[in-house]
Amino acid sequence: MATPPQQISPAAALPGVDPVHFDGTNINPVTLLATDYLNHFNEAIMLLEMLPMAPDCKEDFLDWRPMSYREHFAASHFKHRDLAIAAYEVADPAFRGLLDEIADHMNVILTAAGEAMRQDLSAHTVSALATAATRWLKPMVGRAGAVINGELRGESPSDESEAQDAVDALFGRAPEGASAG
Repeated sequence: MATPPQQISPAAALPGVDPVHFDGTNINPVTLLATDYLNHFNEAIMLLEMLPMAPDCKEDFLDWRPMSYREHFAASHFKHRDLAIAAYEVADPAFRGLLDEIADHMNVILTAAGEAMRQDLSAHTVSALATAATRWLKPMVGRAGAVINGELRGESPSDESEAQDAVDALFGRAPEGASAG
């Protein structure tokens, strides 16, 4: 009888890497994912939170670009970045897939917010947009953190229609299936 996957150390899938190498890193030894990736999104959220009081942060927010997990670590100064990338490559596809799905939804919202802010909007509208995007993103960062920390549940981390509704709201469009007027 085969050993259930939960009893096999994920770190064993990294040739030549002893699980003790994860001590002192923020790489979860069960999921093989690192919470440092969430800093990329938290940076954008912080800028959005500052926009209502510091409109000059808008340009900094507009400079933010989506990055995949691999791209983030390849460009980071994270001490264990090579280990984080190698671990991600062999991470359980269920955890990795959920994290990637949540990141994709956050990227859609952040990109749409940036596109909207490039329009000729009043300071009040930019502030309202930043506040709304922050309200949508914070729970997603929480779900991403839960996935990274091994809290895999049978539910979808982010309802696709919820993310699409958020994007539609950014552009003032009626949600799919809703009457436009």
